[in-house]
Amino acid sequence: MSSSSPAPTRSGPPAPPPAPDLREHGGGGQTSDTRMFMQLLAFTGCRDTAAVVEDVKQNAKTGAVVYEDLNDPFGVAVLSFSTDPADFVAHTRALVQNGPLAELTPRPRYTMFGRSYSLGYERDLEDTLVGRPKRHALDPKMPWVVWYPLRRSGAFTRLPAEEQKTILKEHGTIGFSFGGAGVASDIRLACHGLDANDNDFVIGLMGPELTPLSQLVQTMRGTVQTSTYLEKLGPFFVGRVVYQSPMEA
Repeated sequence: MSSSSPAPTRSGPPAPPPAPDLREHGGGGQTSDTRMFMQLLAFTGCRDTAAVVEDVKQNAKTGAVVYEDLNDPFGVAVLSFSTDPADFVAHTRALVQNGPLAELTPRPRYTMFGRSYSLGYERDLEDTLVGRPKRHALDPKMPWVVWYPLRRSGAFTRLPAEEQKTILKEHGTIGFSFGGAGVASDIRLACHGLDANDNDFVIGLMGPELTPLSQLVQTMRGTVQTSTYLEKLGPFFVGRVVYQSPMEA
């Protein structure tokens, strides 16, 4: 009596991997595909800020803010924001290529671009992604600004999720303290793959006075995230608002 091996079974093609979930997630199952994109462009050689303001006021097709640079007496910067990233190529680009801004010298080291994002527990996801960053950028009571990019070290991303949350909570508690006192607000943007220098985030700090913003950065230096897990911080753009587009724009 002869024995024979079972015939090999043929399997079909491997199942495709699941599609990535590209939505932002908030508390209670909220999801959104809408984000606020923001771009800071800085220039030097400006001898007529009023002309820049008038040009932005008349010709900007997106929300916009104009700053005078604290550290450069000839420096200005324009913050543009929109929920459509194509607007920065179609409209902000045209604004810079024409009018007073075209006569100035760009300062690419201060160029920053990012998108709003969620942490997963937000009570009002749409406001977190769109309303909040817009309000903070256009708040007339917060004329001083400090904008800077940062990159976390790879070691942070390898930490367990709960340990990451604990580290970020320390950072957030300090921010809430300054915010609750009315001396600072912030805009947090992700810029993974969007930044020329491979930064992870762009941070904007806004306040009625400059000193608390400096003290906020100083206080953050002592946190575990900043002291242990930040690979790069800055450069810092420090400025004061000279124009903000209307909130309804």
